[in-house]
Amino acid sequence: MITVAVLILPGLGLLLFSMTCLEDRLFADPGPPRPARRGHLWLLPGGRAHGGAPAAEPADSVPAPAPETAPARRDAA
Repeated sequence: MITVAVLILPGLGLLLFSMTCLEDRLFADPGPPRPARRGHLWLLPGGRAHGGAPAAEPADSVPAPAPETAPARRDAA
């Protein structure tokens, strides 16, 4: 039983040390904000001023209604 305790003790010590470092990093005050980079977002195709691809047309999710035709009448003779 003492052998098992001696073998587990270094692992527990390493676990305790790593958790302490992790908690210190998580709960530390954040540093100063980084300056934003000046750049452009190219999220949609066709957003470029020169030579951009044309934007895709939206697809119709609802089909167009079929033209209604009057039923053929039969004359009773």
